[in-house]
Amino acid sequence: MAATDFISVELLTPRGPVRCMILFFIDIQTRMVELGGVKINPDGQWMKQVARNQIDCIDGFLKDKRYLVCDRGSLYTKDFENILKSSGVKIKRTPPWSPNMNPFSEAFCKTLRTECLSKMIFFNERQVRYAVEKFIFHYNTSRPHAGTGGKMIAPLVQDENGKITEFESLGGLEIPLDEAA
Repeated sequence: MAATDFISVELLTPRGPVRCMILFFIDIQTRMVELGGVKINPDGQWMKQVARNQIDCIDGFLKDKRYLVCDRGSLYTKDFENILKSSGVKIKRTPPWSPNMNPFSEAFCKTLRTECLSKMIFFNERQVRYAVEKFIFHYNTSRPHAGTGGKMIAPLVQDENGKITEFESLGGLEIPLDEAA
């Protein structure tokens, strides 16, 4: 079972603020998150392509799922639903005005907003996509989760000497582990 939702972020452009939409999918059992896409004006055609990408038989996030929980947003079109149904994924829509019926998506929205989006000013769609991709990588590999007993979803592999690999994310300060103590 998986869930999906949109989260919006404002872009600061020369013509004024523009709303950009972020679509993500979350596996309810493992809490693994997948970015569905980032788009300034998402439409039905874009959503159809997202659906096709998510049910891809090789690397689609929904390829082995039976249910997808989503709200009643107008972007979840009949075509989107039909594409998912064709691969065996049934859409389960939440009742109107009840975000508590999709708690894993809502919790991720809050986490994404407070830990990433509210800390930056974005000027274009590409910047949003880059920041969200980096955050989702961090969320899936480096962040402990209360819902998984304090474990990471897909922890990074240690090298052959047992040392954890260091990497820089979003231009952050890189401190070697030996000097941090």
